Amino acid sequence: EPHRHMRDLREPLCSRMLGSNTSKPLHRGNGTRSSGCGSVSVGFPITMMVTGMVGNSLALILVYISYRKKENKRKRSFLLCIGSLALTDLFGQLLTSPIVISVYRADLRWERVDPSGYLCPFFGVCMTTFGLCALFMASAMATERATAITNPHWYSNHMKTSVTKQTLALIWGLGLLFALLPVAGVGKYTRQWPGTWCFISVGDSQVSGNMFFSVTFALLGIFSLLVTVSCNVVTIRSLIIRCKSKSGTSQSSKQWERLTTETIIQLLGIMCVLLICWSPLLGLMLRMIYTQISSHECSSAAGHSSSTSDREVQFDCNFFLTAIRLASLNQILDPWVYLLFREILLRKVCFVANAVSNCSIEDRKETQTARDMDLL
Repeated sequence: EPHRHMRDLREPLCSRMLGSNTSKPLHRGNGTRSSGCGSVSVGFPITMMVTGMVGNSLALILVYISYRKKENKRKRSFLLCIGSLALTDLFGQLLTSPIVISVYRADLRWERVDPSGYLCPFFGVCMTTFGLCALFMASAMATERATAITNPHWYSNHMKTSVTKQTLALIWGLGLLFALLPVAGVGKYTRQWPGTWCFISVGDSQVSGNMFFSVTFALLGIFSLLVTVSCNVVTIRSLIIRCKSKSGTSQSSKQWERLTTETIIQLLGIMCVLLICWSPLLGLMLRMIYTQISSHECSSAAGHSSSTSDREVQFDCNFFLTAIRLASLNQILDPWVYLLFREILLRKVCFVANAVSNCSIEDRKETQTARDMDLL
């Protein structure tokens, strides 16, 4: 039958993608690449690597120039955070994207790229470390901004660059230590559908400590998102209250109004990007953990996708691939929502927002009052 014949043709390739991860034998034969295996275009990782390198490199250059200026001494803590986030995202792209591209070039056969078997754990450590570090740096910046707005006197007296550097070092250290838990035997990194990347073996309860490791990663990510959103909401509320209290016709009050509108738009953009990029992955991880769906079933369902349950498993596996791509997209968008868009597009957006805002927007030179508040 034509339908059955096409299914037999696409089964071998799909099975080879995760051959070492499968829990039951699959039919072998001569097959060709098919859409039944999901989206396997090499253009996606190449585009992400190039755009990520350009955006984060540009952000690092701008942060370095701003950090060296004497008039930006009060903003150095925030600039350090942005620079560290851009550096984290840049290294995340440089260490993982070339591996994915190499696997695509090897016709999705991971063994050709990693005959020793050490590359998969390395890839998983990078994914976990840079993912968690980026999330917690976003939380640190949101906390720093909320503190600067709600308690400026305490912030001015206690928030030093040395404290910022220690906090960033702690985030990197804890992120790396957590990612290395599978090396110590707690959890496991395995190849994920369609066999071009490695990550936590979500839903695999047979591996020692794997449930603890995967659940902890998801909960840490969700906690970080909640902290970021909560702090940004507090900041927005405080800015609106202060903007109304300073309403008037003086140049200082008009400057407050302009910076308030710009900052609110930027914070809303940051929250939207974080939630869109990370919520699908973290939510799906918890769902796969609860239903115990793992990458083992992904390769099996690819070759036997006739039943309803197999189709549901394959849908989860394909959505997992889309979710990790969205999370990786956050590495590209970070420098833009935190820095570059503000310099290029934000003020144009503010003129549109002026139509529905109580705060008017005028393009005046920054006053010392606004600089003291570290509104970036």
